[in-house]
Amino acid sequence: MQSQFVTAIEQICEEKGISKDSVIEAIEAALIAAYKKDFGDKDQEVRVTLDNDTGEARIFVSKEVVKEVQEGFEMLQISLADASKLDSKAKLGEMVEYEEDNKEFGRVAAQTAKQVIMQRIREAEREVVFSEFSDKEGQIISSTVQRVERGNVYIDLGHAVGVLFPNDQLPNERYYTGQRVKVYVVRVEQTQRGPQIVVSRTHPEMIRRLFEMEVPEISNDSVEIVAIAREAGMRTKIAVKSNIDGVDPVGTFVGGRGSRVQAVMNEIGEEKIDIIPYSEDPVEYISSALSPTKVISVKVDDDEKKAVVKVPEDQLSLAIGKSGQNVRLAAKLTGWNVDIDGADESGIEETAEAVQDEPKTIKTKDLEESLISAATTTETDSEGSKEKTTEESSKKEVAEESEDDNDKNTEDQQKPEPKGDIKD
Repeated sequence: MQSQFVTAIEQICEEKGISKDSVIEAIEAALIAAYKKDFGDKDQEVRVTLDNDTGEARIFVSKEVVKEVQEGFEMLQISLADASKLDSKAKLGEMVEYEEDNKEFGRVAAQTAKQVIMQRIREAEREVVFSEFSDKEGQIISSTVQRVERGNVYIDLGHAVGVLFPNDQLPNERYYTGQRVKVYVVRVEQTQRGPQIVVSRTHPEMIRRLFEMEVPEISNDSVEIVAIAREAGMRTKIAVKSNIDGVDPVGTFVGGRGSRVQAVMNEIGEEKIDIIPYSEDPVEYISSALSPTKVISVKVDDDEKKAVVKVPEDQLSLAIGKSGQNVRLAAKLTGWNVDIDGADESGIEETAEAVQDEPKTIKTKDLEESLISAATTTETDSEGSKEKTTEESSKKEVAEESEDDNDKNTEDQQKPEPKGDIKD
């Protein structure tokens, strides 16, 4: 019988994951409650010891030594004469402890003992769970969806159940029973109903933990994540830096063909991740944080922690982002209050330098004037060419006539005179 009792204790310890000492303490408390229920008083001092090997219980009762026991206090007091039989050194006003014979508890007392044991075991189990998951705060746990009720998702964490509140759920995700998900343990709270484990899928630190799982260089401090700005389900920006010369922090986090950052994105749905290099220079840091926008200039006010960023007019909407998302994330990431301005007339030259690869545009009015001017020039050149051609033709005709006359005179001069005698 005793061996069966010990075997039952060991089985409870294994199933509940609690120590044997906790179960022994629960049983001792249950026996005390049962003894007071049947044979003692609720104010009586009772102590029970349980042998860990045999399971044998011993009950000890303490009473105050008085000269004469008052009526109604028989359970709390003992006469000096009776106390002297138990302890020859007993004195008035002292407490005398003696061992009580084992009793056969009744049904009510047995039921009371059962309730005490179950309650103590539950409390011990809660303490174990609280202690276990308190150490896991700030960590990622692989889990399974247990059920979905009233918008809350209850996550099976093994020995405990975590709760995923609506504001900790990704907006583009739908959860179902049996679904495997990774969750971030936000906090563990001790409540009257036991420890409450609050988990999240939207916490910014979840991005850090996911990258730590994919980028081994983080563990040896070669690279690190300096800051994270996240709008869960939409976009995340992280600033990274290298602690070793020659190591590209951005390339390290992106991985070969984007394998590392893609693995992280697969865990958080359709959320996009921007990885930018961290810089001690606020101008360079803010410019990188507004990526992919081309920044013309950044003016910073160190006292007010404010920065005014000038960008090309055609990239103004890109710098601000949808519903201000890009500039909002950049401000969270850098810790600066960022204002975006488009380039005005005073910044035309700077804008041209920043966008040299963009083709120049010609205004319609200037184009029309250029065409008219070109047409007029062509017409003038044509008329001048005609006049010149006519003049040259006239000169050529005069020259030809002059040459004909000269040729004719030459022929007349070369013509021989008739020879012979004149006869009468």
